Amino acid sequence: MKLYVIPRAINPRRVLWFLAEKGMTIETVPLDMGKLEHKEPAYTAINPAQRAPALVLDDGAVITESVAICRYLEEIRSEPPLFGEGALERATVETWNRRAEFELMLPVAFTFRHSHPFMASMEVPQVPEWAEVSRSKVAPFLEVLDRHLADRTYLAGDRFTIADITAACSLDFMRLPKIPVPDGLDHLRRWREEVGRRPGASA
Repeated sequence: MKLYVIPRAINPRRVLWFLAEKGMTIETVPLDMGKLEHKEPAYTAINPAQRAPALVLDDGAVITESVAICRYLEEIRSEPPLFGEGALERATVETWNRRAEFELMLPVAFTFRHSHPFMASMEVPQVPEWAEVSRSKVAPFLEVLDRHLADRTYLAGDRFTIADITAACSLDFMRLPKIPVPDGLDHLRRWREEVGRRPGASA
């Protein structure tokens, strides 16, 4: 297998963190976003959407979208179960992974894409007003996470899952568009320190 990634981007990092938690090693091919390598014909033939990550299997089949790739990896190596076990836990993991995606990852990404000078030639047009609207949604959801983590170790309970990976990658990415973490979110900070000691935290 071969995994195409854009270094530092949220979605590729989610897959790299997931792989580390699984103890899996896959050949990784970095794409230079600044040089628009994700738009070159060779990569477009792999993923016409011109986004990363993309996982190319040994038989040439291609899986795109980060969660789809992670679900495939979960199927071929079930331990540890990063999507949960049993109907209720899997549903809980799905709930918090989707909330982390829609209420944290996307606002952070939109803030970056519509405000950072690096993205000016790729996000056309940049809409500064949308960046500010997106930025304004981050702190309220971090407060939700802080309250939620008051009586549990991880987002879905006592087990580390893909929901924690999504939220942690999003929180780390906040540094690029300079979105601060509000003061006083002690449960969130405790959780981030905890996940920071995980095998995949340095991915």
